[in-house]
Amino acid sequence: MNKLFDVIIVNYNSTRNTEHNIEVLLKSDYKDRLNIIVQDNASNEDVITLRKRFANIYLSLNKKNIGFGAAVNRAILNSKAPFVVLINPDAYIENHFFKRTLIYLRKNPSIGILGPKVLDFDGTIQGSARSFPNFLTAFFGRNSYLTKIFPTNAISCANLLNLNGSTDQSMEVDWVSGACMVIRREALVQTGNLDERFFMYWEDADLCRRMWESGWKVVYYPKAVVHHQVGQSSRSHPYLTIMHFHKSAFKLFAKYSSGYQILLRPLVASLLAIRGALIALLATIKA
Repeated sequence: MNKLFDVIIVNYNSTRNTEHNIEVLLKSDYKDRLNIIVQDNASNEDVITLRKRFANIYLSLNKKNIGFGAAVNRAILNSKAPFVVLINPDAYIENHFFKRTLIYLRKNPSIGILGPKVLDFDGTIQGSARSFPNFLTAFFGRNSYLTKIFPTNAISCANLLNLNGSTDQSMEVDWVSGACMVIRREALVQTGNLDERFFMYWEDADLCRRMWESGWKVVYYPKAVVHHQVGQSSRSHPYLTIMHFHKSAFKLFAKYSSGYQILLRPLVASLLAIRGALIALLATIKA
């Protein structure tokens, strides 16, 4: 039976989550139509247990941590199904995820990337459907303190589009979270794989932007649902995570800045460095 979905999981010291993720996938409505690919980024764990438990998955071991985007691209080399699903080890699908996704994508052939509704484990909706970042995103992004204190403020809702009361409606958005996204292979071939200059973070925003520029749509589709336990892979190295987040944010700005914005690159780099240092300091104080 031909596979419909190549499900790619990049594992980095999250083997227990990855194992549970595979268990959930193998209980899903389309389990026989899935090609599950685990690309391990040199975890310090016994990852081979996955191959022993799940004989039909494809497990590939990187000799070093090459970053999320590069790991996804390696996995794509071992995939050929018409749809590619990127899913974090700590993101678990609900029932009928694949059936609903497949029906919707076949009815809407102009969609290049589909992002499902993403919920915390307590049922709180995550801001996974977003506008492209701007200067205010630094203060009103998904993890910012202002958004956490005032989650329904107008600026946060303009950045996090599925928090503005339209959470049950499908809608075109600038970009969707890479915690889980379904990509049409035809669109991926035309647009190109993930940009490996982003070691981790913001590669999803970059891919979605290139989708729009190539004539494909990016859509938030809330009838497909995943539950996401945020940051499981990152908690073992919080300061590196903060560094990579801000470095990638600058790379995204630099990649798409033009005109007078080019002159702002040194200022943006400095402000992002200050922001990262402050967040690291606050994390140290809380610890």
